Amino acid sequence: MAETDLERFVDAPGRDEKIKQVRAMIDEMGIEYLYLQFISVTGKIMGKGIPTDHWESVAMKGFQLVYGATVNLFTDRAGNYLGYGPEAAELIGIPEPETFMQLPWAPTIGRFYCTLFRNREEKADPGAYLTADCRGNLRRMHEAFTKKHGTSLRIGTEPEMMWLKYDEDGKPRDGYSKPYCYHIDQFESLRPVSMQVIRYARKMGLDMIQGDHEDAPGQLELNWMYDDVLRNADRLSTYRQICAQVARENGIFACFMTKPFMGVSASGCHHNMSLWSGGEDQFVRTGNDPDNLPGMADNYMYVKGGENTFMPDDDDPQMPGAEGLKAIGGVVHHLQALTAIGCSTVNSYRRLWDTGFWAPVFADWGFQNRTTGLRVSAPGRFEYRSVDSMVNPYLMGATLLAAMDDGLDNNLDPGKPEERNIYEAIEAGKQVKKLPMSLGEALDHLAGSAVVKRGMPGEMYRLFDEYKRDEFARFMSTVTEWDNETYMECLP
Repeated sequence: MAETDLERFVDAPGRDEKIKQVRAMIDEMGIEYLYLQFISVTGKIMGKGIPTDHWESVAMKGFQLVYGATVNLFTDRAGNYLGYGPEAAELIGIPEPETFMQLPWAPTIGRFYCTLFRNREEKADPGAYLTADCRGNLRRMHEAFTKKHGTSLRIGTEPEMMWLKYDEDGKPRDGYSKPYCYHIDQFESLRPVSMQVIRYARKMGLDMIQGDHEDAPGQLELNWMYDDVLRNADRLSTYRQICAQVARENGIFACFMTKPFMGVSASGCHHNMSLWSGGEDQFVRTGNDPDNLPGMADNYMYVKGGENTFMPDDDDPQMPGAEGLKAIGGVVHHLQALTAIGCSTVNSYRRLWDTGFWAPVFADWGFQNRTTGLRVSAPGRFEYRSVDSMVNPYLMGATLLAAMDDGLDNNLDPGKPEERNIYEAIEAGKQVKKLPMSLGEALDHLAGSAVVKRGMPGEMYRLFDEYKRDEFARFMSTVTEWDNETYMECLP
């Protein structure tokens, strides 16, 4: 009988030694309990917890959890479980020892990321990689992309979010600071929470580089150094966990909802990307003692060096190189379908409709042009601007790889970079595709894109589409206060 993906994974060379290293760290740190986590279709962190006595056993055998956990164990409007019914088998989650990390706010707790597999007793493909595992899909797709093209994707994200106060009813309402962009005084007002976030983040391997107060009430952006697409996605997930914990400690609310307030800027999550050949992992201390790290050394690695294929290769300092242009062409060509991933909630489109607040709605690109959906933000760096704070970074990374792969394979031309304000260019007669302006429209574009769906292999696309179609249907079947105010007293 052929060896399964699961068996190859647990028997990988060097893994036994890593399991022993984790045990030594558990004992030395006094870790009592372990969180074994994976990422759902919406980017939610799911998983199980175990006492550390069972580390070695779980490291080899894994834990079991219903397949439906990958779709948040959520039911549709009719009360049926989305994705998988109650008759479905249970997945196998195998922790990755290299991702072990002590939680800085709970020193007796450690956490791991896990790779998911089909059940060992499944009649079809037992022990195979579970395609509902968006994190595992990203790793495998990136490895295949690098093998095919000789380049790897590096991404830096700019996560905006809002710190809100609770009202007298215990509901998060008003921002913790005033909506003044880049004002140091407002930045200072958020210092008690921002510095705590930064301290926890550095302990967990995020190389924090800058931050600022943004345009909306309580809106903060903190950035860390760009890296390999998978590690950056892990760090964004970690950052969200950190913010939620700091909010609990301070009695305020960490809001990643895209558009909680109209009339002020929403929370975006710009993705800055480039394709590199070569480079190697280097250890970055992030303020930690390298001889006494609170986690495995892999958490503190960043890829450095190599050749950036997005850098200009002629006399024009604004124009990306030939390979970079092909990759950009793939993203531009498939931007309407990618919108379903980058703007993945009903609320996401409040950001696009509230014009004048920096959210681009046209599938075009330019150098330092913030009115287009994509821009070259600096030589060698390409920014996808329409992505918002609710993005699942694993699905975003995988679908960007699929679009870039198409661009490279088919020499897709992104067209000339637009130097004008895109609205003025359109008034002058330019024909530009507009991004979808509702979740339903975006899902239809995604359904029609065989290329982008390649970034959601196996069951992944079905699960995402089923979940998000139900979300849109719930929205369309809801009578809002606006409906009542607008139509209640109307006579036909």
